[in-house]
Amino acid sequence: MYNGSTILVTGGTGSWGRHLVRTLLERHDPREIRVFSRGEHRQVEMERELGADGRVRFIIGDVRDYGAVLDACRGVDIVFHLAALKHVPICERQPDEAFRTNVLGTENVIRAAIARRVKKVVDVSTDKAVDPVNVYGMTKAIAEKLTLRANALTDETRFVCIRGGNVLGTNGSVVPFFLERIRRGEDLPITHREMTRYFMTLSGAIGLLLRAAEAAIGGETFVIRMPAFRILDLAEVLIERSGAKVGIREIGIREGEKLHETLVSAREALHARHYDDDVLVILPPNPGPELQHRYASCRPAKPKPYRSDDELLDKAGIARLLDAGGF
Repeated sequence: MYNGSTILVTGGTGSWGRHLVRTLLERHDPREIRVFSRGEHRQVEMERELGADGRVRFIIGDVRDYGAVLDACRGVDIVFHLAALKHVPICERQPDEAFRTNVLGTENVIRAAIARRVKKVVDVSTDKAVDPVNVYGMTKAIAEKLTLRANALTDETRFVCIRGGNVLGTNGSVVPFFLERIRRGEDLPITHREMTRYFMTLSGAIGLLLRAAEAAIGGETFVIRMPAFRILDLAEVLIERSGAKVGIREIGIREGEKLHETLVSAREALHARHYDDDVLVILPPNPGPELQHRYASCRPAKPKPYRSDDELLDKAGIARLLDAGGF
């Protein structure tokens, strides 16, 4: 699927995008990868990191601009749509901006992909889109609906969603934030002692993303299963391993935060199946014959929500995950 293809990655200079592009270049042989983002500085940094690879083309643009997305999609075979406003407090403060990027931007990608006869569009989503309580989750939930609905608009472009949790070490995430506080000798703030989150290494998440994107035929949602742990346990592991003399203080749950996240809702679980040990696939309530046949041999998922407090890593498991992630 990837060899010889022209691939567009929106939001391609973010943590996921950078690793996705590097993985595609190292493990596959795409004809061209177009990195589409609005950050000039990050594009320059990424170009320097990759070196002189003629298969990579950098395009300054914003998914809010339909014309820019349409131009970027010319001759493209596959689109990985990663561009989004993701920081929960920022989206809470400026919901209009989150809507423009996460919803209208996704609609622009859909329209442009159909107009340019792109073969497959992969919308990369988040656990926060499940039973959402914050603006980020709400806008990503709408983006999922728009993406899956788009399959009914064309017979040429296939649309699929791939949903996952947090990735260790991405921009603005908790591990680098805690490590920086430890380096400065400052206490680590946690919002609630029982708060849990899904986490995975970046390489693991990208590997499953590529596998699910290749397997998808359109109209389904793939869910990357991830281990989960208490943020308090993470903080304690980082302090213990660093030997730092810092403490932990509870600051209260922020606006828009959940105590626990959900990867698959109770409603979705009724239509979910185990694609393999690492990935679940959620079918629409009334799947067509092609989807039914494609996943007929997959065993049903458990008929209840998949929540981050279902099964937690202990401290030893957290330490192994940090080691695997390069921390």
